[in-house]
Formats: sequence, C-alpha cells, structure tokens
Amino acid sequence: MRRSRVLALVMAGVLVIAGVGWAVGSRLRSPADEASARRAPKPSLVTAPAERRKLTSTVTVSGTLTYGSPLPVTLAGTVGGSGIATGAGGTPQRVTTAPRPGPIRAGQVLMQVNGRPVFALEGKKPMYRPLVPGTEGDDVKQLQRALRVKGTGVFDAATMAAVKRWYAKRGYKAQEPDLESRKTLQQLQQAVRSAQETLAADRKALDEGLDVRPLRLRRDNARRDLRSAQEALKEAPEITPEQDTQLAALRRAVRAAEEQSLAAEQALAEARKPVPTPTSTTTPAPAPTSSPVDTSLLEMKAANARQDLDDAQQAVTAYEEQVRIERGKRLEELRKAVRTAKEAEATAAQELSRARKVSPLRMKVAHSKANLADANTVLAEYRKTYGVSVPAGEIVFLPALPARIDKAEVKPGDTIEGKVATVTSSAFAVTGSVDAKEAKLLRPGQEADMETMDGTQLPATLTATGEEARLTPAESGEGEKDDGSDTGSVPILLTPGSAKGLKSLVGSPMTVRISVGSTEGEVLAVPVSAVVTSADGQPRVRVALDGDRIREVEVRTGLTADGDVEVTPMRAGELKEGDRVVVSDA
Repeated sequence: MRRSRVLALVMAGVLVIAGVGWAVGSRLRSPADEASARRAPKPSLVTAPAERRKLTSTVTVSGTLTYGSPLPVTLAGTVGGSGIATGAGGTPQRVTTAPRPGPIRAGQVLMQVNGRPVFALEGKKPMYRPLVPGTEGDDVKQLQRALRVKGTGVFDAATMAAVKRWYAKRGYKAQEPDLESRKTLQQLQQAVRSAQETLAADRKALDEGLDVRPLRLRRDNARRDLRSAQEALKEAPEITPEQDTQLAALRRAVRAAEEQSLAAEQALAEARKPVPTPTSTTTPAPAPTSSPVDTSLLEMKAANARQDLDDAQQAVTAYEEQVRIERGKRLEELRKAVRTAKEAEATAAQELSRARKVSPLRMKVAHSKANLADANTVLAEYRKTYGVSVPAGEIVFLPALPARIDKAEVKPGDTIEGKVATVTSSAFAVTGSVDAKEAKLLRPGQEADMETMDGTQLPATLTATGEEARLTPAESGEGEKDDGSDTGSVPILLTPGSAKGLKSLVGSPMTVRISVGSTEGEVLAVPVSAVVTSADGQPRVRVALDGDRIREVEVRTGLTADGDVEVTPMRAGELKEGDRVVVSDA
C-alpha cells in the first residue's frame, strides 16, 4: 500500500515536469526558425524634399596657424677678421649670444659670435661675401642705403667712414686690418722701396759707364743751352737802352721844332696887323689908313720853322721803324738760337739713348724698371682692399623689416655650422594641403572661413597654392608634388582677414573652408543622389506621388555643394519647392 502511493507520487511528478517542458518548448524557437518565419516588409521609397536656397561650394582644409613668410637665416661667412666657420686654421666661430625669439628691427643685433655682432639689415639680395674697400655691386648699394650713404655701389672712403660710425654708435668697433694685413702692407711698401733703390743704382751704374758718361754730359750741356736760349727769347726787350735814349732825343727835337714854328707863326700874324697914322687934335679924324709893312722875312722864318718840324717828325718815324726792324732781327736770331739748341739737345739725347741701348747694363736697368712696376701694381691692388671692412658673417640681409625671430636654432657655446634662426614676418598665415583634384578648383584671392578649436569663426583669403605656398624648402616631401595629375596633395597658404586675438593661437590647428563657387541667389536644390541619368544621357529626378507612384522630370544641373545640386526643370512647373524627390528605391 505504501509502495503504491510512492509510485503514484513519482508518476505525478514526471507528468508535471513533462507538461512544463512541453509548454516552454512550444514557445522557444531557434534563429533559423525565426528567420524562416519572418516575412520581407513591403518595399517603400526613400525621399527628400526639393528646397530653394543659396548653394556655396567649399573645399575644407585642416590647417595650422603660424607666422607668415618664414625664412631660414644662415651666416654668409665668418664673423670677425680671423678664423673660419669650421675652425680649421683659426678660432672656431662660436655663439656667444644666441638669437632671441621676438620682434627684430632694422639695424638690431641678431646675435653675437666670438663677441662680434651680427646685424640684421633690410635688403632683397642676401649677403654672400665680405665687403672690403673697392668692392662693387648691389650688395654694397644695399649696405649704403642702410647706412644712409650715397648709393654709388662702390665700397669707398665714405662707406668706410659710415661703417665705423655705425659700429661705434652701437658699442662695437668696426673690423680694421689685422696684424697680418698690416705686416703684408709693410712688406709690399718695402718691396717698392727696394725696387726703387735697385733701379736708381742700376741707372747710376749705366750713366757712369765709360761709353755713356760723355754722352750724358753732352746731353746735359745741350739741355742747359736750350734753357738759356729759351730764357733769352722770353726776356728779350721791346727796345734797347741805346735805342730808347736816341728815340727820346728825337722826340725832344720834335717838341722844340713845334715851339719854334709856333713862335714864327705868331710873329708873322702880328706883323700883318694894320698900324694907324697919327693926326691933329683940332681937325676931325679921317678914316684910318695903314702903311705897308715888309713881312717877307717873317714869312721865310715861319716856312723854315714848319720845315724843321716836318723833318723832326719824319726823323722820329724813321727811327721807330728802324727800332722795329732791328727788334725783329734780334728776335729771329734768338729763335734760331732756340731751334739750334733743341736740335743739339735732341741729337745728344738720341746718341745717349743709343749708347744706353747697346750698353751691357741696359738689360739690368730694364729688369729693375719692370720689377718696380710690378711692386707698385701689387701695392696698389692691395691698398684697394685695405681698410675698414664688413666680414661676410656680420650682416644678414632680410627681405622686409621689422620682422620677428620665430625660432633660435643655436644656443650659446654652439659652433656655427648651418641655420642659426628662423625669421618670419609679423603677419599671420594658415598652412595646409588639399588633394590634387580639389587644388584645381582653387585660385588665389578666393574667400574662406577658418574655425578655431573653440568654434570661433574668422575670415581669411587664399594667398597661394602649390610651390608658391611652401613656407620652407623642408616642407617639400613625397606625395606633395603638384605635377598636374589627380594624385597626391598640394600645399596651400591663407591669410587671416584680421590679426586680432591670433597671437595666442599660433601653432594651433584650424579648420578652413574655402569658397570655390556659389549661386547668385536662392535656387532649387536636391540631393546629388536624387539625380539619375537615363539612357539618352539626360539627367532626371523622380518625384514621389501618392501610393508610391513616381513621375520622372527632366532637369538641367548646376552648382554642386555639400551633397546638393542645383536643378532646373526643362518644363516649367514640373518640379517645385517642397516636392519630394526619390533618393533611393528601398
């Protein structure tokens, strides 16, 4: 009895468990059962509305804000008058004061090397050589403009004086000739003096030779005779003392004859005057009567006096002519003496020259002359470059100043081996690169918007693309060549429209959107995926109607921007704002 009850209870438990299992199993399905039991939903169209709005096509660039026109700065040569940059054969070029990042003005000291200054000056042509006295070129003219000296383009005495004043005003001493240069000058001067002494000794030996000395004496005497003849001709008087005395006596005789002639004429005139006859006092006075006077003797005296005067005057004239003729003869004799002396001097000089040419000492004198000429030439050439100079490394010409030192590439104690600093302009710039395909859409002058990390929007302008946009040669790399293909990337350069607030953002990334085209106003636009091309090549859009019906509308496409495209229906009214166009069939 007890055993049968237990069996009944067991059977009841089994039945309960089996029922629960069946109930749970009937509700559970495998993934395959679920997939086979699932039905495909009814197909529907994906649409988007046609909208009227202004389209603007942009190229997006990830760029970096930096200072514009970076320029690597290197020294063109040594700083100071001795030593070379490598240190071979001289004192190494060691930085004593490094460039300090920040603004730099024209004439300011960029850095110091071995205690000597390196000045920054404005100029398009880079420094490439030391500027020494006599140097000519555009780099000299640049230096003269910076020193406010007349721009002759020649490193002359005025430029040397200006360089000395420039250095002194800034607390430095201009580069003077060093000890070695001064020794060289002294040696060249001594060489000239020695050559002069040698030539003088050789000439004396030649002149003292037995075959030359008599001829030299004859030439010297001929020269003295010539000088005497020339002086006699130059000092020849117009009239001799004897002639002057005789001429004075003749002129006195003329004056005496003039006095005698005048007295005779006066006596004759007095004799010819009428003489009245005396009458009684009681009788009336009769008419005056004259008695005849004999004047023949007086007339003869007057005539003789006039003749004497004529003779005296003719004597003066004749003697003056005689003096003139005699002076002419005397001068001709003196001139002949000069000509004779010249001929004698020329003959003596020719004989002396001929004797010197055939003398054994002549070749030695010729060599001495050549040596002296060479010594003078070398000295003159050296003097051209002797004096105050500007070593090649003590000036850095920058295209525009003021500017700013962006980065110092050396520190105190370093030796100069290459780039010492990077200088930029004070203006800001945004650098980046775009795909070659997008670069074909870009043109300098296009407007852009740049966005900072905090979302601030700022205007900008595209300045350059391609090689012109590369800030430094180091930026060129593989994959950045613009060779006309559609692969690779192309560098671009943009200029912010305002510098306000940008100083603290230098080095930070910028998102730039460059506008490459826009519609003049609002146009009808649909998603690019809504435009399909039929077999005849005509673009169309499909307009969704009620009940999943569609109507195809032929359109003309325009500007594409940000995934939308401008469309114009070929027949008016077939497509309007608000119509839903099919983007996808499912």
